[in-house]
Amino acid sequence: MARSAPTVSYKPKPGEIPTNPGVYRFRDADGRVLYVGKAKNLRARLSNYFAPLHTLHERTRRMVTTAASVEWTVVATDVDSLQLEYQWIKEFDPPFNVRYKDDKSYPFMAITLADEAPRVIVTRNRRIAGAKYFGPYPKVWAVHDTIDLMIRVFPIRTCSDSSYKKAMATGRPCFPGQIGRCGGPCSMRVTIEEHRAIVDDFVAFMSGGDQRFTKALTARMREASAAMDYEAAAGYRDKLQSIDAVLNRSALVLAADTDADLFGIAEDELAATVQHFVIRGGRVRGVRATTIEKEIDISTGELVDQVLQRTYGSASGADIPKQVLVPVMPDDAADLEEWLRARRGKSVTIQVAQRGRKSELMKTATLNAQQALMLHKTRRTSDYVARSQALTDLQEALDLSEAPLRIECFDVSHLSGTNVVASMVVFEDGLPRKDQYRSFGVAETTDDTDSLYQVLTRRLAYLDRPEEPVKDADPDGAVITERRRPRFAYRPQLLVVDGGQPQVEAAARALRDAGHEEIALCGIAKRLEEVWLPGEEYPVILPRTSEALYLLQRLRDEAHRFAITHQRKRRRRDIQSVLSEVPGLGDARIKALLRHFGSVTALKNATPAEISQLPGVGPKLASAIHGHLSGG
Repeated sequence: MARSAPTVSYKPKPGEIPTNPGVYRFRDADGRVLYVGKAKNLRARLSNYFAPLHTLHERTRRMVTTAASVEWTVVATDVDSLQLEYQWIKEFDPPFNVRYKDDKSYPFMAITLADEAPRVIVTRNRRIAGAKYFGPYPKVWAVHDTIDLMIRVFPIRTCSDSSYKKAMATGRPCFPGQIGRCGGPCSMRVTIEEHRAIVDDFVAFMSGGDQRFTKALTARMREASAAMDYEAAAGYRDKLQSIDAVLNRSALVLAADTDADLFGIAEDELAATVQHFVIRGGRVRGVRATTIEKEIDISTGELVDQVLQRTYGSASGADIPKQVLVPVMPDDAADLEEWLRARRGKSVTIQVAQRGRKSELMKTATLNAQQALMLHKTRRTSDYVARSQALTDLQEALDLSEAPLRIECFDVSHLSGTNVVASMVVFEDGLPRKDQYRSFGVAETTDDTDSLYQVLTRRLAYLDRPEEPVKDADPDGAVITERRRPRFAYRPQLLVVDGGQPQVEAAARALRDAGHEEIALCGIAKRLEEVWLPGEEYPVILPRTSEALYLLQRLRDEAHRFAITHQRKRRRRDIQSVLSEVPGLGDARIKALLRHFGSVTALKNATPAEISQLPGVGPKLASAIHGHLSGG
């Protein structure tokens, strides 16, 4: 097997790979490009792939063992390698490069500046010749609402090209112009030149020049009011209100002259979500979320590199801002800046948002990315078709005799070796059965594998207990119904443990000792998302797009969440029990203390002076609380 070999057979001979910058391609036996990468030093970079196979990250190992050859192209500069890498990724769409799975095309606001009388439209087409784009917007209705507000201030053309041509030929206003919805020359109220000036103002406002228009309209309103032209003043007032409504949709977050793109990223081992905020004139003018699936192991810096290439590779110079804000600086930031500068025609800087308003906005973008990533994974596991596919994939990958309709997942959680608890979560037909979740306390244990063995032994013991009838009786003692006691004696088709080979072997021992080896078992190791089976030397690697892997991830994450929640409740009960031993400290004050300090750790670290700041807690009581918690 190729896996047991120290390295791959197509490894280049020593000295064959140059030390120049360049771009490399891995191909399979059929010549298909599997992966494209760039390097400042080709020899140093490629040597990482030809290390002994057992030292490689599992997904990287799968790529190099799938490939049959590697080739490279030397370029003159690092910037040239960046450009060539982007072109080849676009051309070959390699399966092991990061893949942008969110195929949603976002709506934009476009002004058709190449037309004789430019109009404003809502479109998803980014290839309209000469058009100026604003956005993207998260929803179509958001673009329409913005346009409705804007044309009250800047009445530009909104009618179709056919309506415009017909109106200009006949001298009769277009229908939208008759009802006040079109302000172009076809409305017969302005000339082509006057309309072009209004369009220029529209574009200037949307590009961030809102302060100039707000000041000018305010001055005109005051002048009209002073001249007692109240009708004109009311018109200016309404326009100011429309401007405020547009601006309030995008709160001022940075300095008014800030033109930047900000990228918040949330990721796990297999996927990432990028939240892209388009900031012009200090305001968020557009928002876009993109889901990315990763095949081989890459760092956050490498992911940022790929995101920037994808975002700006086909962008026009006007769409590239002077500042790009990222969560982590890519290794080749200087080369990316030079590449962006060449495309924009002006200086571009890449920075990490570390402090102030930029940092706060980055936190907002990252939070949105985290929520989008969670939603992406949840939707995949809750969809019926996806659930059915997940169970079928699991059956095939784990070589089960039947689809695992009932799956139980176990996780062990502890706090520095104390307060050891375990959780059992249950999924039936791919959906959580929260009414059947269970928690276990572990009084004494040596390590996580011992804890897992104990918990599984206790859980499996229920499978052999006989069902006990439960009788429901009326007040007179007559039996009305007889039913079976609902408890977790149901036999799972699959047990999943959070962990790798050691945890799986501990669980397998529990199954053997309990006499239930007919139950299938696997473990999912979080770091590499490997699926381990008992007695196997190597893990099962599920494809990154596998519905089965998403289901296992959801099981593992849910078991971990449930274990942590149970542990926190126990710790809270424990601290309440300890505090109740302090004379003069009742339930109300205990709850107030925990609410005030926010956590048990903060309360334990508090000084008597800090504790006494709580209303109703004097210095003497504060000293008693501090002494009791510190063991004094």
